[in-house]
Amino acid sequence: MKLRIVTPLEVVVEADIDSLRAEDASGSFGVLPGHAPFLTALAISIVSWRKGGAEGFCALRGGAMTVAQGGAVSIATREAVAGDDLATLEDEVLGRFRAEADEERVAHVDTVQLQLNAIRRMVTRLRPDAGEFR
Repeated sequence: MKLRIVTPLEVVVEADIDSLRAEDASGSFGVLPGHAPFLTALAISIVSWRKGGAEGFCALRGGAMTVAQGGAVSIATREAVAGDDLATLEDEVLGRFRAEADEERVAHVDTVQLQLNAIRRMVTRLRPDAGEFR
């Protein structure tokens, strides 16, 4: 099988592999040669693969994974860090990815609250008896 992991800026991994492990919202799963074609959204996690006796790892900040007819596995993600040390990827990189995702969620909630407050103010000033915007 062929594995290709890309971000908007670079191709992070391009390799021939024997098997792959990944994680989506439903949990961890594996892909072997002959796997049925499918598409899934990946969680912030570490993808691992094997080729012979060697293992490879890549921390992902979520993403989309496709398995094409013939076994080509493609992963598109916002950010990826490949490495040989699983402990470092789990502790440092995944922690940073999760913290950044939490910060983005908080910022998104704040933005939505500002937008809703602006809409509420406009609606209260556009009362039918007011005749015009005040």
